[in-house]
Amino acid sequence: MELSNNEKRMLKALRSRPTDIWTLDEVLTACQWDDQAYVAGSGLALAEHGLVDIDTTKSTIWSLGAEGITANEQGLLEQRIWDWLQGQPEDERGMKDLQAGGLTTKQETGVGIGLLKGLGCTLEQGKFAIPENTDSIIVTLVARKSFLEQCESGADESDLDADLLAHFRKRKALLEATDGTTRTWKLSDAGRKLSESKLEERLQVVEITPELLQGEDWREADFKSYDVELDAPVPAGGRPHPMMALIERIRSIFLEMGFDEIDGDFVQTAGWNMDALFIPQDHPAREMQDTFYLTNPESIPIEQNYLDDWTSIHESGGETGSTGWGGSYSTDESQKGLLRTHTTVNTVRYLAEKPDVPCRVFGIGRVFRKETIDRTHLPEFHQIEGIIMEPGASLPMLVTTLKTFYEKMGYPEVRVRPAYFPYTEPSLEVEVKWRGQWLELGGAGIFRPEVTEPLGCQWPVCAWGMGLERLAMLVLGLDDIRQLYISDLEWLRNQPLL
Repeated sequence: MELSNNEKRMLKALRSRPTDIWTLDEVLTACQWDDQAYVAGSGLALAEHGLVDIDTTKSTIWSLGAEGITANEQGLLEQRIWDWLQGQPEDERGMKDLQAGGLTTKQETGVGIGLLKGLGCTLEQGKFAIPENTDSIIVTLVARKSFLEQCESGADESDLDADLLAHFRKRKALLEATDGTTRTWKLSDAGRKLSESKLEERLQVVEITPELLQGEDWREADFKSYDVELDAPVPAGGRPHPMMALIERIRSIFLEMGFDEIDGDFVQTAGWNMDALFIPQDHPAREMQDTFYLTNPESIPIEQNYLDDWTSIHESGGETGSTGWGGSYSTDESQKGLLRTHTTVNTVRYLAEKPDVPCRVFGIGRVFRKETIDRTHLPEFHQIEGIIMEPGASLPMLVTTLKTFYEKMGYPEVRVRPAYFPYTEPSLEVEVKWRGQWLELGGAGIFRPEVTEPLGCQWPVCAWGMGLERLAMLVLGLDDIRQLYISDLEWLRNQPLL
């Protein structure tokens, strides 16, 4: 066998105490190294040669979180309230007294009351009542303080009190866990019997360079051998993120089908984002819980002719034959600034600029809604949008276009069913068959006259929209939308090329 200089040095160190079990710090000191990577690499190589035995133990290390550091410096919340109670007269131990003293915030007061109740105190008519025997409370508080001090520099789970650990794990941000691995090394019989002559450190040449050949040292050096039959490591080269790859795939399909791509700004007005689509101004989607309204710019001017047309359409239906929504239309509401909630605003503004030019356009872009993050929702996501405006545009043309798109995406089984959207009539939802089930992926329809008349459109407008993340979940076989944006390099490397 051929040993490197590091392996020889580590083996000589272990042979100085042949029956001992060596820790990482002991090996570093004996070998005069300051990098544990030397120990890990040399130890693994010696183990592969059968010269040492490695024992690996996995453990969980608990250290203080952000709240734990504060509690360790300023005292636990229950300790601070307890100390305060000890110095207060009985008639001044109420919740209002506690808050007035500035010791705790309103939120901390409620949490602190629960903690003190757990210690044996009670709250009677808004006043704290302390039990006659407080020994157990004091013992518990001292134990909790000692526990935090024990975790200050990190403590192995096996060394911690199980009950106290269970208590603190339930409390937010007091503790943080880190999974660790501890290794020890012990000399094997083969390592003890190896000849001392094989442990002499010599110059080893790994790479032949011009600088090396200019001297004479290489003549007495050992040249590291290479085994050409060993498996080479798989290079982890760069690759597109699955979402970017999917966007490019969708873009290429629409371009292949003869569509042009359009884009637009994230910041829009409520008028173009909603009023232009005949969404009533009292619609739930316009409330703050769904839409990100802006304070800068709080208001964005809109051309007066559009405001006049939208006023007429919303209040009475204009000349479309519709009755509109009734009520009073607010132009101030229409000019509020917001982050676009859908990419349909891009196609509507495109139509307003070119109402008399036949077109087939699509767009892929980010949209923003005040959603609660869970496995199927994000506050920022992508939509795919498209329209066809030309003589003879019709619902069959729209359905055929969508079926063609999904077939090119690899989903030949597509069906549509009736639906409702404020700005299309007729309206439909598109479903594809996946793993034996029908999944809804988007909405489509013909823009209502209330949408197209103020824009001056000359022909019917077929429109559709779909969520890109939902399609990505389908293509990649995911059940949690958040996986798309987690920085998990191993998962990204294992994703198929789209």
